[in-house]
Amino acid sequence: MEIKNNPKTIRAWAMFDWANSAYNLVITSTIFPAYYTAITTTKEHGDTVMFFGHPFVNTALSNYVLAAAYFLVVLILPILTSIADYRGNKKNYMQLFTWIGGVACCGLFFFKLDTLEISMLFFALAAIGYCSGAVFYNSYLPQIASIDQQDGVSAKGFTYGYIGSVLLQIICFVFVLKPEWFHITDGTLPARLSFLLVGIWWLGFAQIPFNRLPKGEPNTGSQNYNVISGGFKELGKVWQKIKNMPVLIRYLTAFFFYSMGVQTIMLVAANFGAKELKLPDASLIGVVLIIQLVAIGGAYLMSKLSDRYGNVKVLIGVVIIWIGVCVAAYFTANATQFYILAVVVGMVMGGIQSLSRSTYSKYLPQNITDTASYFSFYDVTEKLAIVIGLFTFGFIESLTHSMRNSALTLSVFFLAGLVLLLSLLGVQKKQKEYVILNAE
Repeated sequence: MEIKNNPKTIRAWAMFDWANSAYNLVITSTIFPAYYTAITTTKEHGDTVMFFGHPFVNTALSNYVLAAAYFLVVLILPILTSIADYRGNKKNYMQLFTWIGGVACCGLFFFKLDTLEISMLFFALAAIGYCSGAVFYNSYLPQIASIDQQDGVSAKGFTYGYIGSVLLQIICFVFVLKPEWFHITDGTLPARLSFLLVGIWWLGFAQIPFNRLPKGEPNTGSQNYNVISGGFKELGKVWQKIKNMPVLIRYLTAFFFYSMGVQTIMLVAANFGAKELKLPDASLIGVVLIIQLVAIGGAYLMSKLSDRYGNVKVLIGVVIIWIGVCVAAYFTANATQFYILAVVVGMVMGGIQSLSRSTYSKYLPQNITDTASYFSFYDVTEKLAIVIGLFTFGFIESLTHSMRNSALTLSVFFLAGLVLLLSLLGVQKKQKEYVILNAE
């Protein structure tokens, strides 16, 4: 096993974020949402589309498809991560899902209104590839960094991701805004070229971590291992251990609730600006770029604040800001207000993602080797939260025909997360008092 805190290994690990974050920015946040909304809004049917013979509000449909993709991830990842821990081949699964996601993004090059069904399948597969690969990527954190370095290393990963994705976004931005420079006359081609570039970027830069990261350490404690039943057995063992960790289980519950809001806002922000404020594509892409750039500073700021005040206290402050974001979104009436809100979102987005991951890693027993199984709980928790958040957002929009009402509803999830984080402070205090008492 490599020594922890190896700079070359950490940089290679962070390059995976550089590679796959292009999907998160271009496909989920900027060009794809704008393109999707444009081609699925027609004079004849408005924002209603037919999907396998059933009518849907276009943005609600994309939320439902994403929710279904994340739900599938929830079903398959516990088995795969347990198998990966047993066999010590988690890097193989990272590679598998990277190829699924990258090739699916390339497939979106063919997305037009008359290919809606197959294109939404590619959209779902890209999400599955991104989310599933990230599980195995996250599980390397306690393996490559000591506990005192994990906040900084986690922030480095997100920073690499933001920088890499912004660079590709700028390249795509040129295609979208200045197609005449390239003698492009097909109005759909610039966006579709962007989807193709995301797939190539993702697959290409992912080879750096694949060449450097260790394969993984097999967990040889089980005998007569069966691929399916063994996966569930290993998962059950991890669950039994987590149930006896009061701080960890309380933190996971809080994380579950506030992730419903965080991840959903990130996924629907561009659609909100397009439908509620009628912002042009160029403005929407610019807003999301602002979010990404501000998020770089946010990730490092939260890392420094956590050193001074502790992770949980900083998370409490960030969740309070997210509640304010939801309320402000409901009342946002013009582009200027939306831009200000975007800056605030960027500051807390990078921070809460980075700090959430490193906080979970810190709460894990430091002598474990089956990190993929433990991190599958973290990622399954997050993906279930996304499923509920996206479905709730889409359902409220379908009922009220307003994304503002959906945004306001998300504040309830943040409030529940806030209450649980506050209670976590109490649990930590009791645990410290117990340790001191026994030491005496």
